[in-house]
Amino acid sequence: MKKRSIFQYGAQNHVREYSSLYMFIIVLFLMGVISGAIIVNSLSFTQKEDLLYYLSKFFGQVADGQITTSYQMFMSSIMHNIKYIGLIWILGISIIGLPLILILLFLKGTVIGFTVGFLVNAMGWGGFRIAIVSVLPQNIILVPITIFITTLSLSLSMNIIRRVFFKEVRQPLKPILFRYIGALLVCFIFIAAAGAMESYFSPTFMKQMVGIIK
Repeated sequence: MKKRSIFQYGAQNHVREYSSLYMFIIVLFLMGVISGAIIVNSLSFTQKEDLLYYLSKFFGQVADGQITTSYQMFMSSIMHNIKYIGLIWILGISIIGLPLILILLFLKGTVIGFTVGFLVNAMGWGGFRIAIVSVLPQNIILVPITIFITTLSLSLSMNIIRRVFFKEVRQPLKPILFRYIGALLVCFIFIAAAGAMESYFSPTFMKQMVGIIK
């Protein structure tokens, strides 16, 4: 109980300290989601038909069980997300990383918004149900982790900029870097959980959903 109280206090203190940064990042991410949905509406009829053709072909493979094995999907998901989160993490310890971090976050939101928007636009209610089982499960974990590591990366990048250009030193950098490394390791654990959701949970339910729609 005591450990739980310490954890809750630490989490509350963290959110309180970075509240304004979290707010900015969440708004930017949502702007990316909205942008992705808008892009769907700007596609030409031919582009939508081409995408729908490949999507239907993929759903046919899912229904017939012709997709890659769960283990291959698991490893692919983990490697992809480690590269993405790792890149944001690395950019956080560089002076030029700040704008690139924001671009990566915005693009993440855009991809999610486009994927869900296209499924709904092309397939209506059926597309929405497929989005729920194929996009939502892993992103329940990945989106908060992305927002978390983006917040820490932006904070560290701004801290380094203040030190280099304004000679402003508020606290020692060494303990900040140790916490930063620890945060990355925690993210890896959640990335593995998201990979399991994407490779073992989502395909099963997506196969059932595709069967219902067909």
